[in-house]
Amino acid sequence: MSYRPPLEDVRFLLGDVLDFDGRVTGLPGQAESTLDAVLDVLAEAGTFCANELAPLNLPGDGAGATLGPDGVSTPAGFREAWRTLVAGGWPGLTCDPEYGGSGLPHTTQVVFEEFLCATNLSFATYLTLRHGAYHALRLHGSAEQRDRLLPLLASGRVAGTMCLTEAHAGTDLGLIRTRADPDEAGGYRVSGTKVFITAGDHDLTENIVHLVLARLPGAPSGTKGISLLIVPKIAADGKRNGVTCTSLEHKMGIRASATCVLTFEDAWGELVGEPHGGMRAMFTMMNAARLSVGIHGLGLADGAYQRAVRYARVRLQGRALGGAARPDLEADPIIVHPDVRRALLRVRSQVEAGRALALWTAIELDVAHRHDDPVVRAAADDLVALMTPILKAGLTELGWEATSTALGVFGGAGYIRETGIEQYVRDARIAPIYEGTNGIQALDLVGRKLPEGAGRLLRRFFHPADAWLERQRGNPTLAEFVDPTTRAIDTLRATTLWLGERGASDREEAGAAATDYLRLFFLTASCYMWARMAAAALDPQATCTPAFREAKLASGRFYIARVLPEAGALAREITAGKASVMGFPEAAF
Repeated sequence: MSYRPPLEDVRFLLGDVLDFDGRVTGLPGQAESTLDAVLDVLAEAGTFCANELAPLNLPGDGAGATLGPDGVSTPAGFREAWRTLVAGGWPGLTCDPEYGGSGLPHTTQVVFEEFLCATNLSFATYLTLRHGAYHALRLHGSAEQRDRLLPLLASGRVAGTMCLTEAHAGTDLGLIRTRADPDEAGGYRVSGTKVFITAGDHDLTENIVHLVLARLPGAPSGTKGISLLIVPKIAADGKRNGVTCTSLEHKMGIRASATCVLTFEDAWGELVGEPHGGMRAMFTMMNAARLSVGIHGLGLADGAYQRAVRYARVRLQGRALGGAARPDLEADPIIVHPDVRRALLRVRSQVEAGRALALWTAIELDVAHRHDDPVVRAAADDLVALMTPILKAGLTELGWEATSTALGVFGGAGYIRETGIEQYVRDARIAPIYEGTNGIQALDLVGRKLPEGAGRLLRRFFHPADAWLERQRGNPTLAEFVDPTTRAIDTLRATTLWLGERGASDREEAGAAATDYLRLFFLTASCYMWARMAAAALDPQATCTPAFREAKLASGRFYIARVLPEAGALAREITAGKASVMGFPEAAF
């Protein structure tokens, strides 16, 4: 089944809803990144993903990554696809021109990553980890390290990883034991074992730059004693460094992506930044990865939706409840049945809102990186910080729900391998777990983001949303979207105040409410996006076609009627307090 990149929806969002030309094209260094130019690039990206990557997805899953005497081999076709990727300059899409990149805005990368993940998530992981390593070194590496390594990462000749987790230290990185001892030449010798390292070894590039968290001699305990080091697979002398993939994890999904146990034995490395300053540098990579993993969920959700719609149009089963829709056939296509349409619309309406949220945040990230006014940069950075856990958790949960729902549309055919939809379900399950489980994202939201700056980050969402809704009030054509959105934001605000008052003095109260609160925020922010999309669709100056406009409004109405009501139940769960969670006797588990 072929993949169709959602270019029309991307054009609508960037052009009619989010004012890409006004917000991004005017930024320093982005004069040539007009909406039309970016869309031309994305059209080519969509063609590459549909033609080159989608056909490799199912066979790649069957073959998986394999470990041999010389290291990890990727499935047949991956190496050729990587060469095509590199020849097209795609690894350097948003990298700095001074290091050989194209210098396009980050928003472009977000759309590209959605296309990648919708067609071949395993392949996408090799590229997106390299992107995170590039940004960590760009911000925290020395001038010499940047000049030496960034052109190689931007070209796609060299890949990158982030090596954090150890068998006994997952989320609690303060427990890591990997050590880095100074050598006589001014470098370090790194020894230890890291687990669950995505794209930790492969045959796609000539080298891999591992960014490794380790402890220097005499380092303070906990996270204050962690340093970040560059440990290449191939050392500067051209010989294999002391880093080995000792095993591959046998996973239920993303099987063509090599998830490695890496053993470092007296491996040469070099320090990034200051001693014991590794967490600050690594958070740059982790936050980029969390936004990227959110896009994993979005891409899988849309890819699964597209497959389910195509199947529902051709699968004949039963008769429409209102009478035969196709009397010329012995049965009707299942897309006429109300419950099938409900399932498809539930996925579609959330995918469209999720894409809008992701692109809104991506534009703010471009503003935070490039705007010449530090006050504007700081405000945009605050919004990105707030939205990072919400997008990571909200979009990955969407991916899990959407792929499972899409499989259900296939019925029994979805449960077998040949249709390809069950792979989407297996691939989607990892996204709520890695790069910080969604429970950790929820705790980050309520424990750090809400109280930061006495609610400063929250104001970056509430104030613009309130102002926009106030401008639309009194417009009867928008009332069906504006009024429910206003009520939802009022509910979110009241719940936030309740949680702020109770959670400030009782961490268990905040912990018990965290996951439900993040879901409430995601639903409400999605509703705000739907109000803005509806306003854009109804604007006579909109560039969308009448058919697109009607479909968009119908999808938004479904969201308001069938998805948004969950917000009220979530608010009641949150304000019920911790008793039902923490009052259960531990021994009774």
